Amino acid sequence: MINKEIVRRNFSRYAKVYDCYSTVQGLSGLKLIKIAEAKKFNKILDIGCGTGNYTSLLKECFPKAQIKAIDISKEMVGVSKTKLRSKDIEFITADAETTDFNEEFDLISSNATFQWFDNLARVLKKYTKFLKDEGLILFSTFGPNTFCELQSSLKEFSQNSSPLPAANFPDKEKIDSFLEASLRKVKIEEETYKESHGSLKELLEKIKYTGVRGSSRQGFWTKSKIAAIEKIYLAKFNKINVTYQVYFCRGVK
Repeated sequence: MINKEIVRRNFSRYAKVYDCYSTVQGLSGLKLIKIAEAKKFNKILDIGCGTGNYTSLLKECFPKAQIKAIDISKEMVGVSKTKLRSKDIEFITADAETTDFNEEFDLISSNATFQWFDNLARVLKKYTKFLKDEGLILFSTFGPNTFCELQSSLKEFSQNSSPLPAANFPDKEKIDSFLEASLRKVKIEEETYKESHGSLKELLEKIKYTGVRGSSRQGFWTKSKIAAIEKIYLAKFNKINVTYQVYFCRGVK
């Protein structure tokens, strides 16, 4: 199970530098907007707004829409408020998995957040209640093949090594079944993003600064272990390449 308190703490700690490292999240946000722009929306809920980059895209695409944006990290919300102070957006600091609303939206959207929920099936069922008839749930989420090269190298380093949090992210089939239980016109697209880093340390720093570590592996990454795992990584893949598996998911009420 994902430790959301660790996730919240990581995001909060690095909120001010998040934008420097969140390349893939930026790309997935742009793709989500391209999917969304085919329709018009009046009331939008942005789940896991982070530093407000995707929220900003929503406002640019739907300037007349009322937008609420929620995030678990007070520091992330603070960055969003500063960045979008003149955009007439309501920001909420809360855990989106447990928060309820007394209103309905015609678009509920999220960029790279749903993988952190403990029970995605329950979340989707709950948020369907806050969706107007013919309303759209649209989100991107990381799949279990994310960081597969690092996971493979860790496993070769030690068969007893704990799996990375990404290995437990829901796969396409599970997400499809969750969506089908509450929504119709369900569609999931998959896209793979690739990056290359100069060293394993550089990759680990990016993982840390984008908050996607999500586990309590503090103390594991000693200099000697990083050097040993990097050697394995390079032998297996020639470079410190990294895969991000991203699902783009939608469903209509």
